[in-house]
Amino acid sequence: MAHQSALINVMVTAARKAARGLTRDFGELEALQVSKKGVADFVTKADLSAEQTIFESLNTARPKYGFVMEERGEMEGADNSNRWIVDPLDGTTNFLHGLSHFAISIALERDRQPYAGVIYNPATDELFWAEKGEGAWMNDRRLRVSGRRDLNECLFATGLPFAGRDGRDEALSEARRVLEVTAGIRRFGSAALDLAFVAAGRYDAYWERDLNAWDVAAGACLVREAGGFVSEIDGGRNFLFGGSILAANAEIYEKATALVNG
Repeated sequence: MAHQSALINVMVTAARKAARGLTRDFGELEALQVSKKGVADFVTKADLSAEQTIFESLNTARPKYGFVMEERGEMEGADNSNRWIVDPLDGTTNFLHGLSHFAISIALERDRQPYAGVIYNPATDELFWAEKGEGAWMNDRRLRVSGRRDLNECLFATGLPFAGRDGRDEALSEARRVLEVTAGIRRFGSAALDLAFVAAGRYDAYWERDLNAWDVAAGACLVREAGGFVSEIDGGRNFLFGGSILAANAEIYEKATALVNG
């Protein structure tokens, strides 16, 4: 059985506390009061409540750590080395439409690098977690990225811009190139789970643009600890705050990078 450190226990506890509210609200979608925050970017009472729960739980356990949160923004802590990066509900549109593909994503950034991550889908009870040097896990099962080498056998995942957002033509061009030489593309609407699925070997690669740190921080930990590579789409290393990400197994990372970049 996998041994979770005190740090991972703190993160898992926060995720599970927030999940109770999300699970309740997911079963009562018609009762949610929904407001809009930009084009196709919804904020729900469930989202805000989950973030508050996570904030309180993490801040109680590690009061000196800072935060980067989707709704609250950036908050400095007394400890300049550690800060939490949190998305309380990744896959909000899925959640609002009754699709059970959404997750809570919590990462710890240490010295400006992803150090640990937890991604939890309460609808499926799949808990993904990783800590630097300790491997990546799904519940009690050790994760490894896939070993596929031939692109025509590989399954990619991506995200496509919603109506009204820039980058649609570029994303469609990238998808067209990938579709021509691979086993296919999936677009499931949760960056955190897409990265977790790369770590689990369910996908061989994933890429997307126009993302934020809270979308990718936890998933990047998982992929790296599962033996995969993570970078910006152009190969840069600032994927946390650079706005794009490409993750793949070690066998096809270079091919995937070349393919997406054209």
